[in-house]
Amino acid sequence: MISLAILQDAAQAATEQAEAAGAASPYIIMGLWVLFLAIFVGFELITKVPPTLHTPLMSGANAISGITLVGALFCAGVGYPFLGKLLGFLAIVMATTNVVGGFLVTDRMLRMFGQRGKKKGA
Repeated sequence: MISLAILQDAAQAATEQAEAAGAASPYIIMGLWVLFLAIFVGFELITKVPPTLHTPLMSGANAISGITLVGALFCAGVGYPFLGKLLGFLAIVMATTNVVGGFLVTDRMLRMFGQRGKKKGA
């Protein structure tokens, strides 16, 4: 298991190398690194879930997407430059779409299981 101290040392070394090379902001590099790791870990986790659990798992994860929406609102609202506000707005649109879509899928799933014993029109 990788310890937090090793990750902090690696982050510090990457920041120092980026600053020494005159490269892009170290925050962009670290952000891209976190994005890459999140994609990899997410793919590995989702491929291990049986297909019968996908919809319940995604409806549970829908609540966590609300946190993304709050973070996007923060990014769009504070004093970031125009690019930060634009990315914050795009994050709001995508997070809202994700949350609403997740609730629609959950509602449809619950309606499928709730109508078992009843007939139409009765």
